[in-house]
Amino acid sequence: MVNNNMANEFFEELKQSMIEGLEHAQGKRCDLRVTTLPRPPKKLTSSEIAKIRSRTKLSQSVFAMYLNVSVKTVQAWEQGSRKPSDAALKLLSIARDNPQAVFTSK
Repeated sequence: MVNNNMANEFFEELKQSMIEGLEHAQGKRCDLRVTTLPRPPKKLTSSEIAKIRSRTKLSQSVFAMYLNVSVKTVQAWEQGSRKPSDAALKLLSIARDNPQAVFTSK
């Protein structure tokens, strides 16, 4: 059971935060900490994923090892029967834009 006093305190704190956020958005406050998150990665088509792998000149199995996924997953992405998760899309985007960041061995 929720304590009414705690619920009221929570509501008042939430209400005050929303007022502060609105004031910031209106340009009335600049003393708040603001965190801007990056946009989620753009969805990639199966042919775009195959093109990323093709440009790296890697087999599906080696490509899969670098991305830490199964060969079947890479095959499914390239055939369009599965879509990469947001985390995989982020890694694929990095691989597309900066292959040496992903496909290097030490």
